[in-house]
Amino acid sequence: MTAVATPPPAGPAPGAAPGTGQEPGTADSAAGGRRPRRGLTPYWLLLPAGLWLAVFFVAPLFYQASTSVQSGSLEEGFRVTWQFSNYTDALCTYGEHFLRSFGYAAVATALCLLIGYPLAYMIALRAGRWRNLLLVLVIAPFFTSFLIRTLAWKTILSDGGPVVSVLSSLHILDVTGWLGLTGADRVLATPLAVVCGLTYNFLPFMILPLYSSLERMDTSLLEAARDLYATPSTTFRKVTFPLSLPGVVAGTLLTFIPASGDYINAQLLGSPNEQMVGNAIQKQFLNVLDYPTAAAMSFILMALILIMVSGYLRKAGKEELV
Repeated sequence: MTAVATPPPAGPAPGAAPGTGQEPGTADSAAGGRRPRRGLTPYWLLLPAGLWLAVFFVAPLFYQASTSVQSGSLEEGFRVTWQFSNYTDALCTYGEHFLRSFGYAAVATALCLLIGYPLAYMIALRAGRWRNLLLVLVIAPFFTSFLIRTLAWKTILSDGGPVVSVLSSLHILDVTGWLGLTGADRVLATPLAVVCGLTYNFLPFMILPLYSSLERMDTSLLEAARDLYATPSTTFRKVTFPLSLPGVVAGTLLTFIPASGDYINAQLLGSPNEQMVGNAIQKQFLNVLDYPTAAAMSFILMALILIMVSGYLRKAGKEELV
């Protein structure tokens, strides 16, 4: 019996690139021997935002930094003398204003969280077809000027108004007066009025991030918790609240940072004893015309906020913002 020789399997030609049936260098020669260049489109898209930040943020920041180390007067002119004592003088003179600002902002942020979380939870998980309407009602105050909204609170909290009458009849003003929040059976021109104004004006900044975080939550996890016989309180502590932490972190930052530098609420709803650091900066810039001190106070405020925010993010976890 004659054996039939089996031809060897066809393979790549000698010198061909492994895994291909082409000669080496064929692909490169087809592409002209050059790798395709990375497009510049992303950089061109970033150019408008970069120019905007450079012109309206970086340049004013450098100018303000140079102003903070100047000396002189408006009549004689200001010049850079590297007078860093402006910072220590501002901190020593207006240290109470800084503490008051951060205290009011912290209390307003806590109140916004206590008020905004149940509302955001209800809108995201319980509102149903009324969700869009409730969101519009949350955003509706933004359609009115910040100044007008604050002036409205001045009318609401006015002496002899219904709010003060109800609080007085319930003896709540006695308790708040003992705590130092109100005085002389009135709410206006007291710390309580300033905190109420801050809470109202910045409440949407807390609700919207919380709503966004709760709305994206996988509700099947809540059903799984119920299937495992978890009580509603346990489900909230172990599932709902941890999943909503990104919204909590974002909301507290969006509320605390602008509330710390606010001056409208303290000016319209408070008295000179409730002035915040924003009021002191405004006074130095517009009334006293002491530009170096005002610039130094602004930099101190930014530095303190950055330190507190950095510590807060480190404690809460940066991954909560993702």
